[in-house]
Amino acid sequence: MTSYFRYDPDALEESVYSLFRGEAQHRQVDPLSLIYPTGTEGLDLIPAEMALATLDRQAGKLDGIGLVIKQALSQLQDRYDHVILDCPPILGILMINALAACEQLIIPVQTEFLALKGLERMLHTLEMVTKSRQNPLPYLVVPTLFDRRTRASIDSVRVMRESYPGHIWHSLIPIDTLFREASKAGIPPALFAPQSRGVIAYEKLLQDLLSEDEQLPSQAGAGR
Repeated sequence: MTSYFRYDPDALEESVYSLFRGEAQHRQVDPLSLIYPTGTEGLDLIPAEMALATLDRQAGKLDGIGLVIKQALSQLQDRYDHVILDCPPILGILMINALAACEQLIIPVQTEFLALKGLERMLHTLEMVTKSRQNPLPYLVVPTLFDRRTRASIDSVRVMRESYPGHIWHSLIPIDTLFREASKAGIPPALFAPQSRGVIAYEKLLQDLLSEDEQLPSQAGAGR
């Protein structure tokens, strides 16, 4: 996301990593100072830098390190309607922070066999991590890059719906080459190609999520 909006992860003075560095140094970092504009009205970004890759090795033994993001977002909840946390599907400090802070987990899964194996591991990890939560974390699996011309995509969606009933989004995100063009331009797809099939599918997903969000208690809300 940082690179998408034309920021260089190697040249940032401040980023989300600053929150963890501040925790390690026992000093407070104002999350407002980490917010960067994206050029899109109503959408801001707290960027990432390459140092995040070393986070588990550097800060894995610090007390309270799993609540850094949640505490930061509590200071922003009056400023934003929603926050999107994007992290790799790997059990580590970033995922622990995301799971502790989020109200709804969205798991995008490419419609292919190897992605199904990754989903299986991800849900096993989720089960282990969320045992420490007071309330179960709702999650939604979103089939992506669906190509109706291929048997692999069709079979993958069928396996998802059979294996995880009640947690699979009822629709699909199709392959859309216009997303690549939007990425090249550094513009959100909804502004670059608002009538594209991929954007229409994501709008449908957004409406479903907002409908569910109205039923969730408000805790902290990233990009509006």
